Amino acid sequence: MDRITSLQSFVEVARCGSFTKAAEHIGLSRLQVTRHVQDIEQWLALRLFHRTTRKVSLTLQGEEALEFAQHILSSVSELESRAHSHNHELVGSIRVATPIGLGQHLLFDAIEQFVAVHPKTQIQMVLSDGLSQLVDERVDIALRYIDQPHQQLIARRLMHIDNVLCASPAYIHQHASLEQPSDLLAHNCLVHSNSAQWRIVSATSDEKITVKGNIQANEMGVVLKAALRGLGVANLPCDLANRYLLSNELCQVLPNYYAPGHNLWAVYLSRDHQQNVVRAFIDFLALRWQDDVHKVQQATS
Repeated sequence: MDRITSLQSFVEVARCGSFTKAAEHIGLSRLQVTRHVQDIEQWLALRLFHRTTRKVSLTLQGEEALEFAQHILSSVSELESRAHSHNHELVGSIRVATPIGLGQHLLFDAIEQFVAVHPKTQIQMVLSDGLSQLVDERVDIALRYIDQPHQQLIARRLMHIDNVLCASPAYIHQHASLEQPSDLLAHNCLVHSNSAQWRIVSATSDEKITVKGNIQANEMGVVLKAALRGLGVANLPCDLANRYLLSNELCQVLPNYYAPGHNLWAVYLSRDHQQNVVRAFIDFLALRWQDDVHKVQQATS
């Protein structure tokens, strides 16, 4: 019995709660995954799962075995990674949870460069905002815009990204002028679901404006699209907005004020058994983004 492959099948079934989904994720047939789990159960003389026609769930013994199985697989990955590192070669796979907008732009560009330099690495992106994925999706790293990570997590600050208040030239031309933050109350603001209250700062003021609009979304890419269509004023991170500011498809509004941005953190559960490739990728991102280059950029007149 290939116990490593069988352990991988067991862990994936536990994560997915389904033999069929586990088989799809690891590229095996459902029958193979079933046999692998049966092999582990026979080896340990334990029943690992409760099985019904609708649901697969861990037994108490299965929950205990899962912790050990994950530890074993992590150690195996670390051993492989360390062995290859002696040849000055990074090998291994990383699962990275990332906000959708970041994954489609800055992170995608960084991954493209990383795998070009380290062709034997594999990176899987999980596009989502939830920190729960660190456990539920077997994520190695979660990239998150947060003020301060939870004390139970380990995190490394990667960079700061400015925000910019902006709208399309057509919207600006057709609507009342914006000269001070309170003017936003008379405008259609394109709101991210988590941030209807915008903090707006100048050299002499710091205020919060609760904005309203007829379009809300829980993903910044949708807010960006609405702004480009001339539907309102948006408060966007510069990694999304800069290319459109430079092309004049968007224009900054309230240029004497700014909306504070956010720190981007790499969040992970533990340094124990962390693969060399994971550490190298975090170091790579920190170096690439260390200068906080993501400031407001716009075309010069």
